[in-house]
Amino acid sequence: MEGVSPAPDIDAPRTPRSILFMCRMNAVRSPMAEVLARDMLPGIYVASAGVRPGERDPFVDAVLGEVDLSLGRHVPRSLEDLEDDYFDLIVTLAPEAHHAALELTRSMAVDVMYWPTPDPTVATGTRDQILASYREVREFLKTLIAKRLKGPG
Repeated sequence: MEGVSPAPDIDAPRTPRSILFMCRMNAVRSPMAEVLARDMLPGIYVASAGVRPGERDPFVDAVLGEVDLSLGRHVPRSLEDLEDDYFDLIVTLAPEAHHAALELTRSMAVDVMYWPTPDPTVATGTRDQILASYREVREFLKTLIAKRLKGPG
């Protein structure tokens, strides 16, 4: 029919203006996602937090360094440590974080998306085997950010 626009593609990525990545301790998955998203989504406010703060993980620094990225001065922080508390989208990467985000946003108009992400800290073996598990998480997150958050172009 002429003059009628096609229905919007509901599967098309929609880039939010602000994103919070959440995991259990803001030490591995959520800070990795934050750094990747900042690199891939310029102009978007991106932060990360954990249900509780953990300790900075040197393997994260190593695998981000391999792709010329860095955590910089990142210090693991909890939700209470955030300066801003409103986000267009909260992406949770662990079950505990997902439950906390749903509780946090009960009375707010915030989208919550759950990306079950493996925990590379449970990997055992040689240093190379452990690093391989961190690399897998890095690439997994990079793919999801590109497919689900990055707008066209």
